[in-house]
Amino acid sequence: MAVRATVSRFPATPEALESCAVQWGVAVTPFAAADERGQPPTTGAGGDRVPRCEHCWAYLSSHCDLERWGWTCALCGTLNGFDDETERRFQRPAACPELNSSFVDLEIPVDEAEGGGDGVQALPVYVAAVDLACSEDFLELIKSALLAALEALIPGSLFGLMTFSHKIGLYDVQGPIPLVKNVFIPPDLEEDGLPVALEDAMPLHSFLAPVCYKTTAELQRDLDMNLLPNGKIIYGQVDTCKDRIAAALETLRPTSSWERGAASGQEEDTVLLGGRGFGTAMSALIEYLSSEYGSTFALARVFAFLSGAPDYGAGLLDTRRYGEQYASKGVDADLALLPEQIPFYRDLAAVAVQSGVCVDIFAVTDEYTDLASLKFLSIESGGSLFLYANTDDSTLPQDIYRLLSRPYAFGCVLRLRTSSDFEPGNSYGHFFPDPQYENVQHIICCDSFATYAYDFEFAHNNGFSRHTDPAVVQIAFQYSVIEPVKETLGNGSQSSASYKFCLKRRLRIRTLQYRPASNISEIYDSVDPEVVLHILVHKVILESLDKGVREGRHQVHAWLSLLAARYNQALSSDVRTPLSSIDIDFSQCPQLQTIPQLVFALLRSPLLRLHEEGVHPDYRIYLQCLFSALEPSSLAKAVYPVLVSYSSPDKQAFPRHTLSRAALIMSESPIFLLDTFTNLIVYYLSTADPSIPFPPPRDCLLRTTINRLKQDRCITPKLTFIHGGKDDSTLFESYLIEEQDVDGSGFTTGSGFVAFRESVRNVAGEIIQEEIGS
Repeated sequence: MAVRATVSRFPATPEALESCAVQWGVAVTPFAAADERGQPPTTGAGGDRVPRCEHCWAYLSSHCDLERWGWTCALCGTLNGFDDETERRFQRPAACPELNSSFVDLEIPVDEAEGGGDGVQALPVYVAAVDLACSEDFLELIKSALLAALEALIPGSLFGLMTFSHKIGLYDVQGPIPLVKNVFIPPDLEEDGLPVALEDAMPLHSFLAPVCYKTTAELQRDLDMNLLPNGKIIYGQVDTCKDRIAAALETLRPTSSWERGAASGQEEDTVLLGGRGFGTAMSALIEYLSSEYGSTFALARVFAFLSGAPDYGAGLLDTRRYGEQYASKGVDADLALLPEQIPFYRDLAAVAVQSGVCVDIFAVTDEYTDLASLKFLSIESGGSLFLYANTDDSTLPQDIYRLLSRPYAFGCVLRLRTSSDFEPGNSYGHFFPDPQYENVQHIICCDSFATYAYDFEFAHNNGFSRHTDPAVVQIAFQYSVIEPVKETLGNGSQSSASYKFCLKRRLRIRTLQYRPASNISEIYDSVDPEVVLHILVHKVILESLDKGVREGRHQVHAWLSLLAARYNQALSSDVRTPLSSIDIDFSQCPQLQTIPQLVFALLRSPLLRLHEEGVHPDYRIYLQCLFSALEPSSLAKAVYPVLVSYSSPDKQAFPRHTLSRAALIMSESPIFLLDTFTNLIVYYLSTADPSIPFPPPRDCLLRTTINRLKQDRCITPKLTFIHGGKDDSTLFESYLIEEQDVDGSGFTTGSGFVAFRESVRNVAGEIIQEEIGS
C-alpha cells in the first residue's frame, strides 16, 4: 500500500490552509505490493484479532501507546482495555505483527460455507464477448488478443467464448469440434428479454471450459470416481481445451449486412453497418453467469470487445448527437457530449456487481461510440476502459496479457480514518461509497496500479489543538484473492501435479503520522507536486463533467493564480509589491517550481482542450477514466512527458529537458527519448552523425531503458522510432508544448508557456490588489 500526501507537513489551522492555497490530501494505492519507499508489509495471520478502539474503531498499530492492561488509540486518544485473548497474544509480541509495524497485511479466516478456505474451490472465470458486427481487421486483432490472453490465464481457469451482433453465439469447446448455439436478439426494444434464456440454449458448465483440463466431462468422471480428493483437479498432459478454444476463434467471421437485414426485417440495401446488440448481450450474459456466483466462482471477469456503438436491441445509443452543430446553436459541445445518454449501462453495472461480474471494455474504433454512456459498465463494475483508434498499431494483445498476468484483489473495502482534529472531505476514484457508513468505499476489483485519492478538511476552527502532536492517518483495506494451491498426489512411486484454487481474505492496515507545520514556508517546502497534480486532476474531471470543459479549464487557471498570489503574500515583506516583481516561478521554493509547467501541460492536454480543437469526445472520456486511476508519478508523466537526451545509444546525456524546441537546439545530444506514458518515442535529430545506428541496437542502454519503462506501467506504451529529416516528425513535435498557446493556436512567437506565465502573473496581481483594497 503506497500512500503519498500532497504535503508532508500539514497546515496547523484552517487559516494556514487557506493562506497556502495548496491542495491538502493523500493518494492511496492500496493493493501495491510495497509502500511508497519500496518496503513490503509485515505479514501474518490473525487479521480478525487485531484490537480496535472502542470509540473510533481504529486498529491498534505500532504508533499506539501500550500499557500493562490496555492501549491508547493513536487517532482519538481513547484508553482501551485488553480482553483475555489479546492479553495472552501480546505476551509474545514477536508473533503479533501489529505491535511491530505500522504497515501489516494479515489473513482473515474465511468460513468454508462462504466459499473460502483451503478446501473449497473458487475457480477464476473469464469470458470473452466479441463483437461480430465488425471488420475482418478488427476480428483478426481480437483473435490475436485472445490467444495472448489464453497464455496468461492461470492453469485451471474457466474460459467462455461468446459473440454478439444481431444474435448471441455461445461456444462449447469441450468436444472434438467447437459447437455454437445462437440466440437471436429481438430488434424491438419493448420486447421483454430474449426468446430463449442462455442457460436453456447451453448449460453454463458446457459454456465454461477449463483451460488446462481435458474436458469438463473427464473432470466430472474423476470427481465421481473419487480420484480427486477434496475437489482437486489433476491435469492432463495436453492442454486440449486451450487448443480447442484457439480453433473456435478461427471460426469467427463478421456478420454480413444481409444477415443483419434479415434479422431486423429490413431490406439489405437499407441496412448500414449495425446490428450490434451489445446491451442485450451483456445483460443476458450477466444473468447467465449469476447462477454460479458464490459456488463456482467468486468473481467472473468479462472482456467485451467493441468495434462501434451499440445500435441494436436494449441499450441502443444514438450517435447522431456527435454530428450536431453545437456552435451554431450556442451550446457547449463538450458539456453536451460528456454526460451519458441513457442510464442503461450504469444500471447494468449495478446488476453486474450483485452477480459477481466485472466487465472490461476494449473499444477498437475511430468512430463516435459514446463511451460517456458505456464507461459506467466498466468502471462501476470494477473493470477498465480501453480505447484504440485503429487495428494497425494497436497494443490490445499486450494490454490484455498484462491485465491477466498481474495479481488483482476483489470484494474490497477501503476505509480511511484520521485523528480527531481533521477528517476526510471528498474521495476520488473508481469505487462507490458505502450506503450506511461514512468514509467507507467499496472496490469491486483492484490491481496493484489502481489509485484513489482523498482530500482533507479541519473538523473545527481550532485546527490541530496541540501542534506538537502528529496528525495520524490510518487506512484499512480488506480484500479477497484467489490463490492456486499446488500439491502432489501419487500412489507409490507415481505422482501427478494437482491444482485447486482457494479464496483468501486479507486485511491490510497502514498507519502514518504527519507533523503540523509551524509556518507556511514549511508547508511549501514539503509539497509533493505530483500528488498535488493528482488531486487537481480528479477535481477538474468532476468539474468538467458537471459544468463543462471550459469551466474546468478556468478552475485550474484560477487555482494556480491563487497559489502564486498566496506564495508572494507569504514570502514578500512589502504588501505593495509591483506587478512586475510578482514571483510566478516560485524561485524560493524548489518543491513548487514544477507546478506551473504541470498546470500548463494539463491545459494543453486532450483532457482539457476544447471540442473545436479536434479532441474526440470518446478519447476525452478514455483519458478521464485512465487519469483518474493512475498513481501520481504515472499521471505526472502522462500530463507532462519526460524528455531525456542521449549522446549515443549507450550513454545518457541529460535526464530531463523542458518540452520545447529550444531544448533540442541548445542540447548537443543527437538522440532523445520521449516518455508520454502512452507512447515511447525515440527521436534522432536530422543532424545526428550517420554512423550512429538507427534504430538503436537491441543490446544498448537506450533499449534496456525502454524495456524497463514498458514493464513498469499498467498499459503497453506504443514504441515509435523517428529520424528527423527522413521521417514525419509531427508526432514528436506535437509534445513540444511550451511554444504552443494554451488555447491551441499552435507555434507562434512570444506565446506558449511564456504568455501563460504572464496571464498567471496578471491574475495573481489582481488577487493581491483586491485583498489589499479590502
